Amino acid sequence: MKRVTGIGGIFFKAKDAPVLRAWYQRHLGIDVQEWGGTAFSWTDAGGMTVWCIGEAGGDQFAPSQATFMVNYRVEDLHALVAVLKQEGCNVLEKIDESEYGKFAWVIDPEGNKVELWEPPAAQ
Repeated sequence: MKRVTGIGGIFFKAKDAPVLRAWYQRHLGIDVQEWGGTAFSWTDAGGMTVWCIGEAGGDQFAPSQATFMVNYRVEDLHALVAVLKQEGCNVLEKIDESEYGKFAWVIDPEGNKVELWEPPAAQ
């Protein structure tokens, strides 16, 4: 079974999100959109990687204390979650399913929250 097939997104918390977004836009040329990030399209596989800066203070990354979270694309979320649990990983019980795909979370040994994403069939 394939596990991770790519990076679906990178999310940051910022003390001053508008200032940080402007810095990335001005100095690195990232086309930051109104929603706080951008989507980098893949030239060879038809997918994309999302990059986003949000305001600090939310609990999107909880229980991690990190200011970032990486979202990894996977092919079969439910199968991978089952395997990770069997391997003794700290998998959070919640699995979200929506029009955006399926999402689950695991905490790595350093306490970082890792998001696993199975995109909808069309992506």
